[in-house]
Amino acid sequence: MVAGSPSPQQSRPRPRRSWVRTLAMAGPAFIAGAWQFGPGNLASAVQAGSAYSYSLIWVIALSTTFMLVYADMSVRLGIRTPVSMISSVKDVLGRRVGVAAGAGVFLITLCFSVGNAVGSGLGLSMVFGGSPLLWSAICTAFVGLILLFRNVYRTVERVLLVIVALMAATFVLSAVIAEPDWYQALSGAVPTIPAGGQLLIVALVGTNFSLNAAFFTAYGTHERERSAADYRRTTIADTIPGIVAPGIMTCLVIIVAAAVLGRTGTEATTLTGLAKVFEPIAGPVGSTIFALGLSGAAFSSMVANATAGGTMLSDALDKGPSPSTPTAKLTSAAILTFGLAITLLFTKSPVQLIIVAQALTVLIAPLLGVLLLVMSNNRDLMGTLRNTWWKNAIAAAGLVAILSLSALLLYELLS
Repeated sequence: MVAGSPSPQQSRPRPRRSWVRTLAMAGPAFIAGAWQFGPGNLASAVQAGSAYSYSLIWVIALSTTFMLVYADMSVRLGIRTPVSMISSVKDVLGRRVGVAAGAGVFLITLCFSVGNAVGSGLGLSMVFGGSPLLWSAICTAFVGLILLFRNVYRTVERVLLVIVALMAATFVLSAVIAEPDWYQALSGAVPTIPAGGQLLIVALVGTNFSLNAAFFTAYGTHERERSAADYRRTTIADTIPGIVAPGIMTCLVIIVAAAVLGRTGTEATTLTGLAKVFEPIAGPVGSTIFALGLSGAAFSSMVANATAGGTMLSDALDKGPSPSTPTAKLTSAAILTFGLAITLLFTKSPVQLIIVAQALTVLIAPLLGVLLLVMSNNRDLMGTLRNTWWKNAIAAAGLVAILSLSALLLYELLS
């Protein structure tokens, strides 16, 4: 051996370090998944399992596939955009389109903040007792403190990675404790449309195929300074697990709700109802485990919702594309304050606000889907990361699905 040359042991790559670098890519897609996996998602999943047993699991699988493709487009756009997603939209499609996208997402997050505030307080009150309103205020204040950190994005990312891991554990445990019929659950992957289930299918697609969350993934990717060389590792460590995890957790909620109905004969159509009915099956500990998962979902969605709304409005106003900018922090604080204020003023379920939120989603979500599809096919911007034909095919099918959802919801609102 030549003196000074590396030994065979020294020249070999170190797999452990390679895996550590790959795992370090996790983050942006998990934020999107946490935003997607909120109170609305859980409520529709509970209704699906309670009313139709395991038969609508296939809807979650299909929605997750669409979400994965659009999140992947957003990741590649985050790699290729020089400044930010909305800035590139302004350059390619015009300033008005970019401003409309940012302002529209902000309005949606403003309305969704109410459901997040209500859900976080309700979940924690089921675990620890006390007033749900008090817990909503505590959660809002805690999220506000997170937004005061200097590097907001990395702080939010780390918090949500921990919460998503804990949620996954709680829902897996809940499904095991509930002792479902796993064979029937597997048969739910075969597409069927039960009588009267059309609107619930629409709700499941709308809450699990979240174009708002997919759109925001580009910001996290750009914030983490990902390059084209990082794309493969990002896909393995972040995009796939970050988007698939909430899909699996949603399926587990459906399975738990279906198992509760099958073993008790009691239909649980609300989150609190499911937790209460779950107690005779699993006892107080099992019920508490499930309630912790519910409160974690609402809290994580609150964090991601406020961060995304503040970031994208700041970018639309040319005040910077980072959640650490003063404008983004003030906007995020406004989103949190609005959600808490409406929750405190209207102690009953804010049905009208939820309807407004749905209407805004109808108007904005298709626009975001079109923007992601158009921008990710721009040859000058994307280069070698441009969409392949099969990604365009799946994305087009997803866009048709969300446009059909929009048309149906508009019909319901106007009729």
